[in-house]
Amino acid sequence: MIDLGLSKMALIGAVALIVIGPEKLPRVARTVGTLLGKAQRYVNDVKAEVNRSMELDELRKMKETVESAARDVENSVSTAASDFEKQWQDVASTAMPPLEAPPSFPEYKHPKKKWRLKQGAVPHWYKARTGARTRALSGAARVARYRPQKFN
Repeated sequence: MIDLGLSKMALIGAVALIVIGPEKLPRVARTVGTLLGKAQRYVNDVKAEVNRSMELDELRKMKETVESAARDVENSVSTAASDFEKQWQDVASTAMPPLEAPPSFPEYKHPKKKWRLKQGAVPHWYKARTGARTRALSGAARVARYRPQKFN
């Protein structure tokens, strides 16, 4: 890159002051600064794009190697499976005694609904003592029961 020291920068500033003039120098310096900033951003974008393309190429190569390894594994598994099937057929073709029937167990019988009622039932005397409702009232029956009596 260009080696710009303090002395070279002072020389460029003095020449610019003489050539451009003190009135236009701030505007020109601002314009040069924005152009340099844009150039730096453009260079950084190009570098990033090059890095992305290199990483993409590396990923493609890695993908190809993984796919080839997967194909190799699939082929080895399929050959092993076919060898196993051949051996199984050889063993199955030899005379084997028939297998005994598994022992029979009694069929499962659901305990039905009454079992749950008996296990979870609360005695009526306990409900009456604690004030639990034993019967459900409809809305109309509740209104009729708790409506205040009219005095005649």
